Amino acid sequence: MFVIGKIINTHGIKGEVKVKQISDFPERFKLGSTVYLTNHDDELITLKIAGMRLHKGFLLLQFEGYESINDVEHLKGVELKIKEEQQEPLGENEYYYHQIIGCNVVTTEGEEIGIIESILSPGANDVWVIRGKNNQEILIPYIEPVVKDVNVEGKQVIIELMEGLID
Repeated sequence: MFVIGKIINTHGIKGEVKVKQISDFPERFKLGSTVYLTNHDDELITLKIAGMRLHKGFLLLQFEGYESINDVEHLKGVELKIKEEQQEPLGENEYYYHQIIGCNVVTTEGEEIGIIESILSPGANDVWVIRGKNNQEILIPYIEPVVKDVNVEGKQVIIELMEGLID
């Protein structure tokens, strides 16, 4: 299961929830789409989107069978998820975070740098957080001059080490 959003609050009294989108694919939230959540009792619940609109930078969603604030109040803080087969196909040189995290990073000269442990999205490009030797944290920008090859099947990334990237 992959997280695509988080319910951050209720909205109004008719069962709408305010959702922070954690997906580059807004079409995942279209009417009739199926999403999943694990409630506070660790039960997997299937939801069908019955209403969707944008409001002040957030999604307002309504689910089939959830018609009042009392029906959705307990969903605050819960993540919305999709199954792997619901993921959209990506273009060339595009990857899902789960495909990148865990990859071994090696320089074009063959020097092992470390393992990608997380990804930051601060602005124009992603930044890959690598745990290097001596538990050193290394930040590598996902830009063409640095990242030379990504092999998600082999869990390896080859980078061109630019001056200043590693102390």
